[in-house]
Amino acid sequence: MPDDSPSTTSTRPRDAALGSGLGRVLLLVYGTFALSASARALVQITTHFSEAPLAYLLSALAGVVYIAATVGLAVGGARGRLIALVSCTIELLGVLIVGTLSIADTVAFPDDTVWSRFGSGYGYVPLILPFIGLWWIWRYRPQPTE
Repeated sequence: MPDDSPSTTSTRPRDAALGSGLGRVLLLVYGTFALSASARALVQITTHFSEAPLAYLLSALAGVVYIAATVGLAVGGARGRLIALVSCTIELLGVLIVGTLSIADTVAFPDDTVWSRFGSGYGYVPLILPFIGLWWIWRYRPQPTE
């Protein structure tokens, strides 16, 4: 008897970051930053939160953004691309705004975040990474079929 039910197996969308070498590297970098930013924020918040609450909460925000970008890139498809697009945009705005404020108002940022001074503590990778992520999302967007 033939099975008329729809297939329950799912395949990874072709636009998921795991599809190529560069995509895998991008996913690895985002995953590494998700882990490091989240761990840094957890340690900062649990050990000396009162010293620089704004900076430590921004580190936590950065961790959440990197986690969302990692998941969005890994999942792919329309929903994953949207999550990654929003995450990379927030990341870009965060690193530009926090980077500028951390230089202009050092009193408000007595301790560094991931995005302080445009990510100088991480070799400026936080400044470059959202540009690469947004390029990746644009480059591998679904193409209309004829």
